[in-house]
Amino acid sequence: MRYLTVALVLALPHFGYGATRPNIVFMLADDQGWSGLSVAMHPDIPGSKGDIYHTPNLEKFAAQAMRFSAAYAPAPVCSPTRISLQTGKSPAQLRWTKAAPSVQGQKLIEPTLIKQIADREITIGEILRDAGYATAHYGKWHISGGGPSRHGYDEHDGDTGNEQAFKFTDPNPVDIFGMANRTAAFMAKNKKAGKPFYIQLSWNALHAAGNANKATMAKYAKLGNDKRSQVAAITEDLDSGVGAVLKSIQELGLAENTYVIYTSDNGAGGGGGGRRSLNGGKGDVYEGGIRVPLLIRGPGIKPNSWCHTRVVGYDFYPTFCEWAGVPSNKLPKNIEGGSLTSLVANSGKGTVKRPREELVFHFPHYQGNSPHSAIIIGDMKLIKFYENNKLELFDLAKDIREQTDLSKKMPQETSRLHQRLTDYLTAVNAQLPTTNNKYDPKNVPPPKKGGKGGKNGKGDKTSDEE
Repeated sequence: MRYLTVALVLALPHFGYGATRPNIVFMLADDQGWSGLSVAMHPDIPGSKGDIYHTPNLEKFAAQAMRFSAAYAPAPVCSPTRISLQTGKSPAQLRWTKAAPSVQGQKLIEPTLIKQIADREITIGEILRDAGYATAHYGKWHISGGGPSRHGYDEHDGDTGNEQAFKFTDPNPVDIFGMANRTAAFMAKNKKAGKPFYIQLSWNALHAAGNANKATMAKYAKLGNDKRSQVAAITEDLDSGVGAVLKSIQELGLAENTYVIYTSDNGAGGGGGGRRSLNGGKGDVYEGGIRVPLLIRGPGIKPNSWCHTRVVGYDFYPTFCEWAGVPSNKLPKNIEGGSLTSLVANSGKGTVKRPREELVFHFPHYQGNSPHSAIIIGDMKLIKFYENNKLELFDLAKDIREQTDLSKKMPQETSRLHQRLTDYLTAVNAQLPTTNNKYDPKNVPPPKKGGKGGKNGKGDKTSDEE
């Protein structure tokens, strides 16, 4: 095993395999926004669930779990979030901040990225496998580097990307039920072996929405809009797959000793059936691009409970390690997440202790908007746009839809957060866009599809773009 040695396992506290150490099943949806379920993500905001979606299994799951109203993906697009989840580091530090190809001919030149996970990174799969866990990764990998087998996973579907979604149609749309079946077999095998397990199900849905089961599609034909009906249908198919996994956990007698996490890799703009729930969408760092659903069920977690503390995807790395009994001093250097264990054990009350107070979302690219970054400290959020150095300031406690820019009314707070953003990006050696000396304003390429944030919140994102 690379980088970690037997010494790590020997340093762990003594646990009886299976009986004491919990299993972990981590489910990651693709392009599912904060309001993309029929489960409310905030108790006081009607638009925090989608009017057109039907996810009964996740509704039942939410009643057994803790719901997080302020959960964030590490990035507003796919691959940067996925490598962040594997490493516990932010996309800015990893210098992988975009999934889709760079856009040419704009006012700024996007940073050059190396789009593959490096061998030097110690993934959550590696650290848990070296701690005695059986590990599996099913579905979309999308961070290259030789695939899951090279990065700590005993079983997997290979070095897959978006193409994986389009291969599977009715009765196994985007391999939802194939993944659920492989998960059930892996759990049964390791239960018999008396070995704790970690499984990541990186669902291919909501990609290839047109591959939804025909019977499900027929239920949503009344919506009229083909894309909306397809997304609603594949959302329900995904919910059925989630239900199949939860049923297997129950039937195998593993529910009392298994943590189950459900979240998404990035936001997707609207989803409230025409009513905007959040501003922006995939490809920008307004709330619609980065705020995602999050449900966690497991030992010691109060059913049907709420947490309003801000959490981010790279918090899962130290959380899973703590659940697995990996000592904190054995975690890799420079991880940026903080464990959620005390938060979930205390009915969602408290804070997350991270190396840094601020949460930063760095997207120096053209997609949903021009290159920009955001920083959140407490309830205050600042967004910086690099083309013109424009700053916007929002109070998320009072203005979750980011409609009222406070930067002119609160210049000191704006300056403080701007400096903190600059300091953070410098500290992690983040890449920034540079001036395009050949820029021709008369020959600008058309904008990429994306969230396109702003006060009007235009630009719902439901395409299959990366």
